[in-house]
Amino acid sequence: MTTFDDRERGEELRFAKGEEMLFRIHARRNRLLGVWAAERMKLDPAETEGYAKSVVQADFEEAGDEDMVRKILGDLVSAGVDTSEAEVRSAMGAKTIEAKRQLMGEA
Repeated sequence: MTTFDDRERGEELRFAKGEEMLFRIHARRNRLLGVWAAERMKLDPAETEGYAKSVVQADFEEAGDEDMVRKILGDLVSAGVDTSEAEVRSAMGAKTIEAKRQLMGEA
């Protein structure tokens, strides 16, 4: 019976670590995406930092990435940057890969 309990605890621990890593990847991706968008909007370094933080916070509005796409796209268009939803989604994919690489390098 203890072998089963040990296995169950191990699986729960592995699941929890996986979920934590996904959360960290998404948070890092969102920050990187915020920096990318800020550069496109030609914000200065202080504004870039603040904007990147606002992008990370915006992800908590609803589940999924749609809130992120709407925010980034809306902000870019408001700033007069010529862009599209496809470009934002492409950047999001690239920043996800970059975030994974960064976090794997830290581990």
